[in-house]
Amino acid sequence: MILDLVDHKEPINRLLARYGVKFGIYKNQQFHEQLFPFDPIPRIISKEEYEYLDKGLSQRVRALNAFLKDVYSDKKIVKDKVIPADFIFSSKGYLPQCEGICPPKGIYSHISGIDLVQGKDGCWYILEDNLRIPSGASYPMIARELTRRAAPEAFVRNHVVDNRNYASMLLETMNHVNTGGINVVLTPGRYNAAFFEHSYLAERSGAILCMPQDLFVEDNKLFYRRYEGRKQQVGAVYRRLSDEYLDPLCFLPESLIGVPGIMDVYASGNVAIVNAPGNGVADDKGIYYFVPHMIRYYLGEEPILHNAPTYLAFYEKDRKFILEHLARLVVKDVSEAGGYGVVFGSNLTREELDNLAGLIEREPRRFIAQEVIDFIDLDIVEGDGHVPRKADLRAFVLAGETTRVWPSGLTRFSRNPDSFVVNSSQGGGFKDTWVLSR
Repeated sequence: MILDLVDHKEPINRLLARYGVKFGIYKNQQFHEQLFPFDPIPRIISKEEYEYLDKGLSQRVRALNAFLKDVYSDKKIVKDKVIPADFIFSSKGYLPQCEGICPPKGIYSHISGIDLVQGKDGCWYILEDNLRIPSGASYPMIARELTRRAAPEAFVRNHVVDNRNYASMLLETMNHVNTGGINVVLTPGRYNAAFFEHSYLAERSGAILCMPQDLFVEDNKLFYRRYEGRKQQVGAVYRRLSDEYLDPLCFLPESLIGVPGIMDVYASGNVAIVNAPGNGVADDKGIYYFVPHMIRYYLGEEPILHNAPTYLAFYEKDRKFILEHLARLVVKDVSEAGGYGVVFGSNLTREELDNLAGLIEREPRRFIAQEVIDFIDLDIVEGDGHVPRKADLRAFVLAGETTRVWPSGLTRFSRNPDSFVVNSSQGGGFKDTWVLSR
């Protein structure tokens, strides 16, 4: 039955192009838009394996939410010396403007995108936590819609869990924290890299897609300006723009895509912002090192899912190990995203290794290093045959009344046979992710 999907690869990709399923890249001060290539061979996750991932991902996001609540209030984890204070407060993601603000229902990361890979040893490893504006759920949503049309029997006969509930999960999450009013998806505009997703999720969840100029603050409340002149109060904003551009009165005064005064409304508890401003301190690649400690500290549990073996250049002992073994490690710049700033020591010349070592010694807070996880390859269609390519999984965890893992996810793969980097911005493609019900 999967062969039926393979036969429909080209028609499905043509439909994805027709529907505008694209992503944008800014390069050399120019905006380029390109298709996100879809491969019809799905990643298949067994029922038992999904139940294991579900428990581990829910646990991780609950701990990260507890950390965010703590770090912007009591800072117990700092006082108890679990994480060094200067390491937290030197993070670019830490926003002092968010100090003392508790979002509605105490939830900070409503939508978490957790990136993980399955090693050839069979174990799953967390690579990154994305708690600011993780993107990608719309791609498997629309791919599933099209593939179900092309080969509906494949899903029935293989007992695939229906993943068409993401929009309802998103709506329930927004409704749970809504302070009274409508739900909106705030997009910076047509030239944002993920504009397709903004519009698609707004349509599917029943929220209103709006631009910054559609929103305004009045009497310490947020309103949506309708075209006919009426206004409606906004209770929840699923914002799809970065913290620094969100409110020119609070962050960057030169921002033209923010909503002046929205942070005051948020601080007063009169609107929910999904995800909360300031979350970047928890998905800092350096803070990632401490998530297992957070799970033990806040939940009193042992981590179910494990980090990739990671070394923190901030610590002298780890820094010495990194410098001695640089040629075999992968080094990540904590300030970069989208697959940028990732360097495999094995690909560097002696001179390049020496230059990187010098940079790490000068700016140790800026880097982490990890053992290279030899994660599994998944088959993709190429020409008339199949070839193996590295693939990861972005799982989506939604926190509302409960913390729930979407029974699907974005499987990304590298189209380069020699690359471990799967990001769309680096030329990768995507697959549907099948979770089996039996």
